[in-house]
Amino acid sequence: MARKQRQQSAPKRLTKNRLIVYGAIAAIAAAVGYFGINSTIPVNSSSPTFGFMASHNYIKAAYNRQSGYEYVSQSSGAVKGIKNTGGSASLVNPTYTFNKGELETMHFINEDYDTHSLHNFNIDAFNVHTRDLGYYEAQAITFIADKPGTYEYYCTIHPEMKGNIIVE
Repeated sequence: MARKQRQQSAPKRLTKNRLIVYGAIAAIAAAVGYFGINSTIPVNSSSPTFGFMASHNYIKAAYNRQSGYEYVSQSSGAVKGIKNTGGSASLVNPTYTFNKGELETMHFINEDYDTHSLHNFNIDAFNVHTRDLGYYEAQAITFIADKPGTYEYYCTIHPEMKGNIIVE
């Protein structure tokens, strides 16, 4: 009986298969850590922003038969200037106002159902550039509003799509 107990309490040997499993777990943990840290770096910065909560701003690309291509805001708070279009109030090509030094995220979605055209969203001053998005594709970009002034956001495909960002 004593011999059986000694065999059960003996340490497990480090076999080749266990070594491979431990190595794979370590590689996965390192990759998750690397990509997790990189996801906290704004596009106009080189260091992560741990502990800072970004303000989320939602904007979409749309087509209006009367006025053509336009950005339409899906958020409130940082947006100023409401335009009345077709009897319903909507925030068309809005002006966003941010505080200097704030972390901001622009969530951009292409909801151009009528023409299914490609659209993008750009703010040169803060290195914000989405890829060209097809119908119902979305992309979010986080940046630091670190320069006071008024800056234009725009679509490179449709020059009439533009608005302003004010950093105070």
